[in-house]
Amino acid sequence: MLRKSSKLPAMGFITVLFLLLHSVGLCSGGATSQYVRKSEASIDMPLELFPPPSGYNAPEQVHITQGDHVGEGAIISWVTPLERHPNVVTYWEEGKINQKHKTHSITKSYRYYNYSSGFIHHATIKNLKCDTQYFYELGKHNAIRRFSFTTPPKVGPDVPYTFGIMGDLGQTYDSKATLDHYVSNPKGQAVLFLGDLSYADHYPFHDNTRWDSWGRFIEKSAAYQPWIWTAGNHELDFVPEIEEYTPFKPYMHRYHVPYRASQSTSPLWYSVKRASAYIIVLSSYSAYGKYTPQYTWLQQEFPKVNRAETPWLIVLVHSPWYNSNNHHFMEGESMRVMFEPWFVENKVDLVFAGHVHCYERSERISNVKYNITNGLSTPVKDPSAPVYLTIGDGGNSEGLADSFTYPQPSYSAYREASFGHATLEIKNRTHAYYAWHRNQDSNAVTADSIWFYNRYWYPNEESS
Repeated sequence: MLRKSSKLPAMGFITVLFLLLHSVGLCSGGATSQYVRKSEASIDMPLELFPPPSGYNAPEQVHITQGDHVGEGAIISWVTPLERHPNVVTYWEEGKINQKHKTHSITKSYRYYNYSSGFIHHATIKNLKCDTQYFYELGKHNAIRRFSFTTPPKVGPDVPYTFGIMGDLGQTYDSKATLDHYVSNPKGQAVLFLGDLSYADHYPFHDNTRWDSWGRFIEKSAAYQPWIWTAGNHELDFVPEIEEYTPFKPYMHRYHVPYRASQSTSPLWYSVKRASAYIIVLSSYSAYGKYTPQYTWLQQEFPKVNRAETPWLIVLVHSPWYNSNNHHFMEGESMRVMFEPWFVENKVDLVFAGHVHCYERSERISNVKYNITNGLSTPVKDPSAPVYLTIGDGGNSEGLADSFTYPQPSYSAYREASFGHATLEIKNRTHAYYAWHRNQDSNAVTADSIWFYNRYWYPNEESS
C-alpha cells in the first residue's frame, strides 16, 4: 500500500515531514485538569432565600463601586422598594462618628414589560482619604442599615493591592458556593467582575424580580468592597417581541460606573486607576469597529496610561479572545482582530474574560501577524502580549462548559471545567501572584497559580 508514496521526491518528503512535525508542535499545549467535578446540575436558589431586610421601606441591594478615576470617590447604590425617600447616605471616617457627612442620591426607576422597579439610588461620595475605612448608613427609623468600606491606597507604582476576580455568577447553589468562598478569602480588596450578573433573562419575560434577588445575594460582598463592573450578553435584555427595545436597560439603571471620569461616552466602556493598576473595561456587545465610539475611546485611552505611575495594565472583557472550549469558540475573534495589535504594542499585562463557563489560562501569545493572504494566522509566543484568563465559572444555571477541544492547543497553559474564583495579589511594579481557587477546596488550596511579571518593568518569561 505504501509503494506509490515511496516515489515522492526527497524535497517533497522533507516538506511533508516538516509540516507534520510543525502541526504537532502547535498542538502541544499545557495541562488539562483531571479533576472530577460534581455531576449535579446547577439549580437556581428559590426567591425565599433572598428576603428583603426588615423594616418599612428598608434599603436593599446595596453595592458600591469606584466613584472617580483615581479611587478617591465611591458610588454607593441601593434600592428602596416602596418610597423614593430617604435618598441620602450618611458616612463618616473610622473613629470620627461625630463628624458625619451626607450626600444625596440620584434616584431612578424603570419598567420592563410587566415589572416595575423600586426606587434605585446612586450617591457619589467624593474627596475621600486614601487607605481609610469609612462607615455609611442608609434608611431611617427602624430600617437604618450600616455598612463600611476601605478606600484604596494612593495611586503609585509599588502599591500592593489584591483583586478578586469572578464572572458569570448567577444565583444558583453553586453561585452561593463561589461567593461564600470569595467572601471567606481575607485577601480580596475589590472585585473585577467579568459580566453576566443575575441571569434574569433565563426566566419568562426576563423576570426582573431576579435582578432584585441577585442584588440581595451579592450584598454581603458588594456593600463592603467595590465591584468593578463589566457588561455581558445576559445584560442585553433586548427583546423586541415583548416591546423591550433598549439594550442593557435593567443593568444600566442598577449598576452605575464612573465612565465620564475617563472621558467615555458610555458606561459600557471606561477605565479606572486603583493602587498600582490601570483597569480598562470594554464591551463585547457594543459596536467596536473602526471609528465607532468605543474604538475611538480606546485608541485615545492607551496613550494616557503612565506605566511609571500604574505599571499594571489590565483589561476586562466578557467574551474571551483565546478559548479552547467548544462553547462560544472564537466568539471574541472579531474584537481580537480589531484590538489585539494595540494590546501588544502597549504591553497589556493581563486580559480577564468570562462567558465560557470554565477556567482557562493562556500563555503570552499573539496573533498580530494574522493575514488571510499569506496564511500567517497561528498564535505564537510573544513577550509583549498579555496572558488571557477565562473566569466564566461563577456558578450559573447554564452549567459548566466541559467540552474542551483536543488536542489542547499550544496557547493554552491550564484549563479546568470547575466553578471558582481567582485572586490577583499585586506586590510591586514587577511581580504579582495570581491564584485560581476551585469551590471544592479551601482558600489555602490553589488549583492553578503563577507569578506574573510586569510587561513594562520586568518582561521576563513566566513559568507555571
